[in-house]
Amino acid sequence: MSLLVVRDLTKIYGRGAARVQALGGVSLAVEPGSMVAIMGPSGSGKSTLLAIAGTLEDPTSGSVRIADADVAALGADDRARLRREVIGFVFQDFNLLAGLTAIENVTLPLELDGVARGRAEREGARLLGELGLTEQAYRFPDELSGGERQRVAIARAVVGDRRLLLADEPSGALDTRNGESVMELIRATCQRGVAAVVVTHDAQLASRADRVIHLRDGLVVGEEAAVEPGGERSETVP
Repeated sequence: MSLLVVRDLTKIYGRGAARVQALGGVSLAVEPGSMVAIMGPSGSGKSTLLAIAGTLEDPTSGSVRIADADVAALGADDRARLRREVIGFVFQDFNLLAGLTAIENVTLPLELDGVARGRAEREGARLLGELGLTEQAYRFPDELSGGERQRVAIARAVVGDRRLLLADEPSGALDTRNGESVMELIRATCQRGVAAVVVTHDAQLASRADRVIHLRDGLVVGEEAAVEPGGERSETVP
């Protein structure tokens, strides 16, 4: 069963002459353990799609189901709970809290949900250890490199039982080596059963995904399936 299903999503901003169609009927399904990359030029609707998939915006029409819940049927409190418990976000600028250490940034979502501090710290330490950040756990964000900060952001995004990872240009602020490392970390996260949707401009990084979906002017204009044994992708264009 797909963890994320969006069907016929449209999103229109403004009215009359100022009317802009950001999405024009986009459908997408992402299974647990799968990573889907979204590519397209600026203004193609990538970030809008991610925001709607993460319940941060409402579509003009169409439907979104997350973990078999119809988002349109959820009230504000239930949507907030869904974001806290199921969805993790990773952004290009990390969005770490400067006054908290790495482990405090990671464990904050758990503590906000009422998890005891000791248990939250054990879970945070485990995740940071998996990402090679045990020695950095008690350092503040400004004491970390860009790659280290992004790894902390990934740990925060998947802490607890979160099962859907939404990443908007997670490697955009990093050099090539760290960008590749972050994409590999997201793949490793998917191997734990997490479903991931990653917006990226970098075709080489997108090649690490199981599928690559191309958007242009709010429409899906192409999709590449997983890399086949011979090293070639199969491509379909609607």
